[in-house]
Amino acid sequence: MHRLSILLIAAAIAATSSPATAAQPPAPAAAVPAHHAELVRLFADWRRFVSPTIHDGVPDYSRASMARKAAALPSWRARLARTDRRGWSPAALNDYRLVEAEMNGLDFFLRVLKPWSRDPGFYQTIFAEESDVPAHEGPSAEPNIDLFKFSFPLSPADDARLTTLVGAVPAMLTSARVNLAPSQAHDLWAYGPQAFNEQAEMLAALESGTLVIKSLEGKRGASLDGASPALRAAVRAARLATEQFASWIKAEAPRRTGPSGVGKSNYDWYLAHVELNPDSWEEQVVLLQRELDRSLASLRLEELRNRAAPPIAEIRDPAAYRRMVEARTQKLNDFLVATGFVPDQPYFRAALAAQAGNYTPPDKRNFFTHITALDPLPLSSHSTHWIELARLKHEPHASPIRRVAPLFNLFADRSEGFATAMEELVMQAGLYDDIPHGRELVWIMLANRAARGLASLRVQANQMTLDQAGQFHAHWTPRGYSDASSRLVGFEQLLYLRQPGYGPSYIIGKLQLDELLAIASHQAEVEHRPFVMGDAFARIIGAGIIPPALIKAELGGEAVR
Repeated sequence: MHRLSILLIAAAIAATSSPATAAQPPAPAAAVPAHHAELVRLFADWRRFVSPTIHDGVPDYSRASMARKAAALPSWRARLARTDRRGWSPAALNDYRLVEAEMNGLDFFLRVLKPWSRDPGFYQTIFAEESDVPAHEGPSAEPNIDLFKFSFPLSPADDARLTTLVGAVPAMLTSARVNLAPSQAHDLWAYGPQAFNEQAEMLAALESGTLVIKSLEGKRGASLDGASPALRAAVRAARLATEQFASWIKAEAPRRTGPSGVGKSNYDWYLAHVELNPDSWEEQVVLLQRELDRSLASLRLEELRNRAAPPIAEIRDPAAYRRMVEARTQKLNDFLVATGFVPDQPYFRAALAAQAGNYTPPDKRNFFTHITALDPLPLSSHSTHWIELARLKHEPHASPIRRVAPLFNLFADRSEGFATAMEELVMQAGLYDDIPHGRELVWIMLANRAARGLASLRVQANQMTLDQAGQFHAHWTPRGYSDASSRLVGFEQLLYLRQPGYGPSYIIGKLQLDELLAIASHQAEVEHRPFVMGDAFARIIGAGIIPPALIKAELGGEAVR
């Protein structure tokens, strides 16, 4: 989820001088090695370079502008290589590798992915909901217009700022038509209108006063009550331009007939040099197939085990359902603390509580709400994502380089994989001992993630179209909970096409956390000390949101695969 945001750059620079929040200052850092400050300065300069040039609020993603980026990249790599790393700790060396991986990410985007000239969805820039990972999902043009970062009704300063941001959308979408002229990636076009239909719906809801925005703090309403005439006009113009852009994409799609995946060799390069993932495309296929097989077999064994237990009684009264969700959220929070997975902090508890869901009637359900209709705990376990975001806010990492979201989807295995792992970890630790059928839902969710990841791998290798991927994805999800024609499946498979590595990351990152726990377990055995899950988790999570391979280096151990 690539966000080259000026706000992130400012955060990286400010992190070198701003104190931590009063709620929880960061733990004292180890002695900073010589020359590490040079790397921090380079990082701040790098983030400024990566962001596009802005002309009258419109980002310049023209062919000439991107060629200038490509021409300058070698000098950035040379400057990085000159960093004196003698005597650096594993953590400091990993900071270097993170910056190097971001440079590789830009290289990949410039040479292969080219979202500004291949992917219409790149130009969706308005978002009402905060992502549950450190940045938005999928690459998109800057500047992002994150409505969830604004307080409504707007202050005069925010009204003026939002007017400027939204006012630039029509011109940006006009320039996008020129930038996208070379694109032949059919599936990116065939599925492209959905994002802009949703953006138009969002802007219409803002105009009508019915928009609901979502952030770490939960959901709240947003409207243009009290807004200036200039902002109202800008929102209307952006909505009309968005609708016209969606229609243009739909009209162009039949003429764009080329493949959309990056191919196996490019995918392998991305894994090795950007995500720092040790597996190849072929190996990820094997790993995801194994997890799909395991989850389906485990589901049937779980059903056998629970054959005498009464089924889960679905709660259809919205008020009673909400009470159940709140009780389940408290149960999960208490369990996470009792088992040592998460320290007992009020902002961690608040993060999960703010995401508690409401009743969804049967005719409006998608895969996830089929699950939560029976029990919200499996998805709430995955929503420990929000605890991660609370940690970023309240417990900033000692390293300025790790206090901001990595670019180019560098966090996918760490963020999505660890959240997926929590679903099974808390199950195995006993969360469902008094809810036996709840374990079945965990296996169903794992099967869904493995199936959609396998489909996405084949799309990247140009072995499947997105339509075929959606069919595979739904076909291998148990109990008919996934619908290939649903908006959710279309969104997911399009995202995984737009951002290589994202679809498999839920499973691959989960397996990497298994390896890290195995390393910690083995170290305890060798050192003849008890294994304490809370201590192991604190070490793993304390490394920050970085690729698991780097966390492995900081643990200082190896595990046999």
